[in-house]
Amino acid sequence: MSSFTGNHILSVTQFNREAIDLVFNVAESMEPYAKRKKRTTVLDGAILGNLFFEPSTRTRVSFGTAFNLLGGEVRETTGMANSALAKGESLYDTARVLSGYSDIIAMRHPAAGSVSEFAEGSRVPVINGGDGANEHPTQALLDLFTIKRELQYNNKTIDGLHIAMIGDLRYGRTVHSLSKLLCLFKNIRFTLISPKELAMPQNILDAITDAGHSLHITEQLEGNMDADICYQTRIQEERFPSQDEANKYRGKFRLNQSIYTRHFQSKTVIMHPLPRDSRTEANELDNDLNLNPNLAIFRQTDNGVLVRMALFALTLGVENLVSQYERDVVWYTNK
Repeated sequence: MSSFTGNHILSVTQFNREAIDLVFNVAESMEPYAKRKKRTTVLDGAILGNLFFEPSTRTRVSFGTAFNLLGGEVRETTGMANSALAKGESLYDTARVLSGYSDIIAMRHPAAGSVSEFAEGSRVPVINGGDGANEHPTQALLDLFTIKRELQYNNKTIDGLHIAMIGDLRYGRTVHSLSKLLCLFKNIRFTLISPKELAMPQNILDAITDAGHSLHITEQLEGNMDADICYQTRIQEERFPSQDEANKYRGKFRLNQSIYTRHFQSKTVIMHPLPRDSRTEANELDNDLNLNPNLAIFRQTDNGVLVRMALFALTLGVENLVSQYERDVVWYTNK
């Protein structure tokens, strides 16, 4: 990706190492504004169309927060039933209309490929907030940004990383997108842990091996692993053909402090794209991990705002103007 300005962000395949470095550098510069130590009005008068046709909390609110922190305004549509799509309107027509009301659009939709289809009709840049079981590029970027920051504490880099991905790797779009981004780096070791029925799709496995990375596939946690990152995923029950089918796998890969101590190193970072399923029958990440300093799930969500601020600034071409529109804060919070 040689230029961000005016372009859609639909897939992680658009990114190379140089583009990732640029996003991360801009994201770092957004921290004073995200923490409300300073404020900027660089996007004063700009409107984000936040279109979420599938349930979302973190991603939807994070996009809106990121745009607000840059001085812009947000207009939202949530749920398929609350839109003209429920009346049979095409994605193309919806895009033509709503892009006339917005300067940029963030969109989530349950069908794979839907955001790209929508973008074909849009008159403004579109950012993919997740399209079915396909991709979630901004989540992958914030995950990678988190990995970079967490590894820095241990004087490590992404090159040479050992990552263990656990759970629903078939339907979990976050691990699909993250794996593709990691293929851009060097000497990555992937340990993929899931039931055979929920294994990583073959095209992702091919991308990993074609990039020359190490790949180990297993159905259970084995021994004491030297993984730098443990990336846990939720059973994506909304993608299964039935609730009964999803229930077969719920709770198969629980992680608590005891299991963590048995299978991981003392510095292994625990990540999860959230929401974590805390129901008794699932309990993917036990509450007894909440005080573990290696639990990075809430640092991930904070980093999501920084990365999405960076993507808005880059896509709208204002990344070098942010500080010029800086002001003192009226409300200050020491986060």
